[in-house]
Amino acid sequence: MVIAVLAIAAPASWMLQRWVAGAPPTNDFIGPPVSDYVLYTSKVWSYDVDGLLNFTMTAPRMDRRAGDESLYINAPIFDIKAKKPGVPDWQGNAPFGWVNKTGTLMRLDGDVYMYRPAYAGGPMATLHTSDVTGWPKENRMETTAPAVMTQGQSVMNGVGMRANLDDNHLELLHDVHGILYPRQKNATTQPVGHGVAAPAAGAGKAG
Repeated sequence: MVIAVLAIAAPASWMLQRWVAGAPPTNDFIGPPVSDYVLYTSKVWSYDVDGLLNFTMTAPRMDRRAGDESLYINAPIFDIKAKKPGVPDWQGNAPFGWVNKTGTLMRLDGDVYMYRPAYAGGPMATLHTSDVTGWPKENRMETTAPAVMTQGQSVMNGVGMRANLDDNHLELLHDVHGILYPRQKNATTQPVGHGVAAPAAGAGKAG
């Protein structure tokens, strides 16, 4: 009899306590991922499918996420190797970056600035955009954000961009407008910020 009474009283007491106190608070804290280690003043190398170096990145801090072993990167400075002899590398920087475990997928978050030094008598080329997704082993990248490309005094503005840096092909996708100068008049580089895109008939491309 005593055992039966206790068996009924214990769950009833627990239910009464939950009813009075209410449900336990949920943990809705959102913060940085748990890191299994942190690297300071670090450098990452990425190689293509043929084993050739095609991408390097340095940063004052990198955190490796414990769950999926991806890298969260502060203030990355990167260098994308050119695959053609005599063509200089693309270089650039961004406020934040992320690279997956295998190095096949990359994000550059915030304002992204890239440039390629002048070569073969042509002027320096620049690219200013934001929130870029890239595939380092394929030297491809894209964004849906506004982008400004310059080469000397020539300027192209658009919304959305795709690029294959192996063949120096950059494509603006929407609302494209710009000013293009002949090669002989296109020898100096003008600093250019984001422009306001105007409607255009189609996509624009730059080599």
